[in-house]
This record gives sequence, structure tokens and C-alpha cells, in this order.
Amino acid sequence: MSEATYDSADTARMMSKAWWVFLIAGIFWLIMSLIVFRMELSTVYAISILFGVIAIAAGIDEFLSVGAVHGGWKWLHGFLGAIFVVAGIVAFANPDWTFLALASIIGWWFLFKGILDLISAFATKHVNELWWIQLVVGLIELGLAFWVAGNFREQIILLVVYVGVMCLSKGITDILLAFRLRGLR
Repeated sequence: MSEATYDSADTARMMSKAWWVFLIAGIFWLIMSLIVFRMELSTVYAISILFGVIAIAAGIDEFLSVGAVHGGWKWLHGFLGAIFVVAGIVAFANPDWTFLALASIIGWWFLFKGILDLISAFATKHVNELWWIQLVVGLIELGLAFWVAGNFREQIILLVVYVGVMCLSKGITDILLAFRLRGLR
């Protein structure tokens, strides 16, 4: 019976050849963020449809990430991809409910994403000289989590900020990953 082995150096070399894919994905997310912040979104339906598009794009991005990781993290990317795609479909099917659901869970999302970005920044500090950028993104996400917990009259503005910041943080982390992989070459 043969046992599969994992060679991290070989995997790093293989991944470093595709660094540009993450760079393009990061640029795409930054452009989406700019589009979101520039749009005049004043209806519940527009917010829900926009969220649906972004969620499906994030799901596809997570499915593509499955091929980029090894070990036990593959299932997590696949699981997140499925959740994002389902959330996007639900957003298209029921915009009113989507808007209310987004308004109620947005703070929790920023809290968990901020915590994970902080943990990741400190965990990779010794191997990533740009760790502080992920730290700043995590701190901003934590600030947004507590901002969302307040009582706001204009939830539409809040949700536009949520979708825009989600695109922005994904773009930044993808670009950081691209240059980390490029550095492995």
C-alpha cells in the first residue's frame, strides 16, 4: 500500500507559477469595490441583486481556490463556495428577505472576518513582510462590525458599505497572496 506524500516545496513552486491568476482576481475585486461605491443604490431590490451577483462571484472564487490549497482546507473553500452561491441564488429569488437578512447578520460577518484576518496576519508575520496590510484590513473589519451593531436609520448605506468593503478586502487579500506566491519563485 503506497502512501501519498506532500512536498511543500514542490507545491509552492507549482502555485508560484499561477501567481498572476490571484493578481487578476484581486484587481477584479478592487474594480467591483469601486463600482459598488460609485453606484446609486437606493432600493432594497438593487442592494439584494448586487449582493447576489457579488455572492455568486465569491462562490466561484472559493471553488477556484480549492485547487490552490492542499490538505484539510479544501473542504472549507468548497463549503464556503457552496454557501456563497446559495446565498446569491436566494438573493435573486427573494430580495426583500435578503435585505432584512443582510441587515441582521452583517455585523457578525465583519466580526468573524476581522478576527480571522487578524489571526492570519499575526500567524504569517514571520514569513510575510506585508502582514501588516492584512492586520489593517482586519482592524477595519472589526471597526465595521461594531459600527453595524449600532442603531442606524439608513441600512441601505450600510449594506452598500458592506458589499463594497467585502469586495475591497477580498481584492487586497488576493493581491497579497499573488505577490507572496510570486516571491516564492
